[in-house]
Amino acid sequence: MIYNNKTGGGNVALFLVNILSEADMEMHQHSMPDLFMQLGLESSDDNIREFVKTHSGLVVGTALHEAFFWSPSQAAFLRQAIDEDADWAELVDQLDAMLRA
Repeated sequence: MIYNNKTGGGNVALFLVNILSEADMEMHQHSMPDLFMQLGLESSDDNIREFVKTHSGLVVGTALHEAFFWSPSQAAFLRQAIDEDADWAELVDQLDAMLRA
């Protein structure tokens, strides 16, 4: 929103106010199925559970993006999400924890 504030002497100040509504913030939130879709994987709850079951037991000391089962593009996405603390970082961390359980 832009507000005009006229003060004595005709000075005009423009204030640009960026207000994010709750709805705007929710647009940037992702879900685990969204992450799986982004990675090009099946994204139903059953598919996610099966993926985690199949790939769980990630070795301590191995970064998530270094796991043998990722394609190069998937690995790059996961690494970038964490390195840049992107919108996806929290979900990538959750996936990491799920695969280490």
